[in-house]
This record gives sequence, structure tokens and C-alpha cells, in this order.
Amino acid sequence: MAITDIRAFAHLTAADVETLGQELDTIRRSVEQSLGERDARYIRRSIAAQRGLELAARAVLFGSRNRWAWVAGTAMLSVAKIIENMELGHNISHGQWDWMNDPEIHSTNWEWDMTGPSAQWRRAHNYSHHTYTNVLGKDEDLGFGILRMTRDEPWRPVHLVQPFANIVLAAAFEWGIALHDWTIDKELSDTPRYQVLSEPNKLFARKIARQVTKDFLLYPAVTGPAFMSTLKANATANLVRNLWAYAVIFCGHFPDGAEKFTEEQLEGETPGEWYLRQMLGSANFSAGPVMGFMSGNLSYQIEHHLFPDLPSNRYPEVAAGVRELCEKYDLPYTTGSLGKQYLLAFRTIHKLALPDRFLRRTADDAPETSSERKFAGVTLHAGSENLPWSIDPATGKRRGLRWAMHEAKIALRAKAEQEREVLRSAERTFRAKARQEKDLLRRARHALRKSQTSYSA
Repeated sequence: MAITDIRAFAHLTAADVETLGQELDTIRRSVEQSLGERDARYIRRSIAAQRGLELAARAVLFGSRNRWAWVAGTAMLSVAKIIENMELGHNISHGQWDWMNDPEIHSTNWEWDMTGPSAQWRRAHNYSHHTYTNVLGKDEDLGFGILRMTRDEPWRPVHLVQPFANIVLAAAFEWGIALHDWTIDKELSDTPRYQVLSEPNKLFARKIARQVTKDFLLYPAVTGPAFMSTLKANATANLVRNLWAYAVIFCGHFPDGAEKFTEEQLEGETPGEWYLRQMLGSANFSAGPVMGFMSGNLSYQIEHHLFPDLPSNRYPEVAAGVRELCEKYDLPYTTGSLGKQYLLAFRTIHKLALPDRFLRRTADDAPETSSERKFAGVTLHAGSENLPWSIDPATGKRRGLRWAMHEAKIALRAKAEQEREVLRSAERTFRAKARQEKDLLRRARHALRKSQTSYSA
């Protein structure tokens, strides 16, 4: 099952975790105290660039009956929608720029270019997901209600269609998120299920009407004779934006190393343990400045989960400090290429579509789901109050979670080799027994032929 004791899993003492939390608080304060005009210019220029790119795309689409104009306009519009969704809508709605006190660039006023209302997304995402990151039964984003992403969730026959459901979710990601957040908003507000004219329902319906009218009626109608080609361009741009947002989110939450937790972990959870859960429950992917900007700097998903309301342009410098702390406490800093991280998530989606009896690992030591029990018999848990954390006598460095994971891999390989040797031994025994039986059968046949010859004589 998932992690129930994060200190035992991380091989840290209570004092270690408290100190780690204080050091992360120091990183936060350092960024907050240095916020200023440079950061304000960054977000204002980003908004201007996005709006300029979208305006240029709309202008080009007036000639979209020409194939090359359609391709150029659609590509520009796709990029504009991605920037609006990732770097602007997502981050502004997190309150990353509320410190500016600019009413336009404020989390309470910004409405993003997505099907779901920003207000419902903020209530569902900022509260449910970022408070209870990867906690089973509390984080509604853990599989988005349709995907089984951990063995702690019991397998059901409906999970067999999970690979197909994943494709549908990717293509219609904005609709999946909208429906997901709408449902959570009704739950959080205790809205009766059959109250059709409830406030969450009316807010949701108004936003859908606005988005559908804008993308599939108003903008195409403005281009006159190019109505159908502009309609196709808008639909294509939405699809591209959906696929990109889906990939970024899945790369940050579901590759191997993004750990899951049980509700027991929340009992008496300290601020330091909350920080630690964000570090262990998230994953980064490698990105340069352009890809980082296009992903809303969610290539730094670990940093985003530690400090969701700090401006995204500061995540690269925050990452340097977080990496140092991971090195100091021997904690993994889960990252990899975009392709690698997505393929790991993709593997989990398809693997967990099957019943557990077809899976080799257990819920304690699977690549996508592990717990402190995976270290049983491998190393002492430094999380135990009466045990100091281990120091490598050769280097003087801490032996923490990364070292324990390395040792667990060695033990797992040794166990697998032992099992293979048992199988090989059993195979050798079987073959020897088969040869013996074959030899006995040959001798019996020979004796039978000999007796028949003697009888005939």
C-alpha cells in the first residue's frame, strides 16, 4: 500500500523534517522579499505577447481558406492558447501575482480560456489537490476519478477500458477538468445532486455557453467566407492545447517516483511533513527556457507544489535551493526528459488496467506505488526516534532515502536472481527426473522385447 509514515519512508528523524521545513521557509521568504518590478514586467510582457500572438493568428485566419494560411494561423493560435492556459490562466489563478494588487492580474478576477470556470477550478484544484497532494481518498486529482494510478485502488472491470479512457481524456482534457472541478465544487458547497438551478450549475452552464459561442460561432462568423476553415482551426487549436496540458500534468504527477500516501499520513502532519510530501509526491521534467515557458514552468512541478503561489518565473532559482536540500538529506529529486516521464505514466495507465494477479510487484514495492515497507530487512529506518540516521563511513555523507532505494533495488535483484535460480534448479530436477523416467521406460521396453523373443523361441 501507499506511504503511511513519511518520516520512516524518507529515512529522516522528526528533527530532520522540522529543519528541512525551516530551510524551505527560508527559500520562500527570500523570493517573497525580492519580488518587484522585474517580476511585474515579466507577467505583463507575457500577457502582451500572448494577446499579440492570438490577435495575429485571428488575422491570418481571415485567409484560412488558403491551406498555408490555415496552417500558420492554427499553429499561432495553438501556441497562444497554450500560453494562456499554462503560463497565464493556471499561474494567475494560483495567486502567484496577487502581490501586485493589479485587479486585472489577480486570482479572483482572471477568467481563463477553458471550458470550466476559473472559480470552480480554484476551489477544486487549489484546495483539494494542493492541500492533499496524492493522498488516497482526499486528492481528487489522483486519476481524475476515471484512471487507476495506484494499486491501492481496488481493481474493477471498468478499468479494462482505461487505455481508451486515457485517450479520450487527453483529447478532451479541458472538458474532463471542467466536469471534474464542477463535481468537486458541488461537493464542497454541499449542493444537492438534483438541484438543477444551483449556483455551481448556473456558473458552469454560463461558462460553457460563453466558450462554445466564442470558439465555434463568434470567431468563425467574423471571418465570413472562411467560417468553416476558421471553425476547424479553432477546434484544432483547442485539441493541441488539450494534449499539451494533459502531457504536462501527467508528467508532473504520475511517473515513477511520484509517491502516493494514505490518510494516516495526514494525522498530526506537521508543516515540515507537508513540505516533504510535496517533494516526494511530485516530479519534474527537463526543459529549456522555451519549453519551460510553454509549460507554465510546470516543468518545475516539485517547486510548484512546494510554493504554488510564488511567481512561476522564479521556479528555476528555487529549484537550485531545493536540489541542494535533496542532496543534503539524501532525498530523490525526481526528474527526467518529457518523453521519459510521460512513458512512465503511460506504462502505469496500461499496466494498472489489468487485475493485480497479472502484475509482478506488490503495492509496497511497485515502481508507481511504494511504501516504507519496501525497506523491510534492507536497512534501518532513520525515521525511528531512537535511531540516528546512517552515515557512510567511506564518504561521511548521509545515507538516506536515495541510498535505501539503491539498497532495495540490489535486494530486489538478488531476490529475483534467487527466484530464477530456484526455477532453474526445479527445471534441472524436472529434466533429470524426465531423463530417469525415460531411461526406465527404455529399459522396460527392452526387457519386454527380450521376454517376447524368449517366449517365441
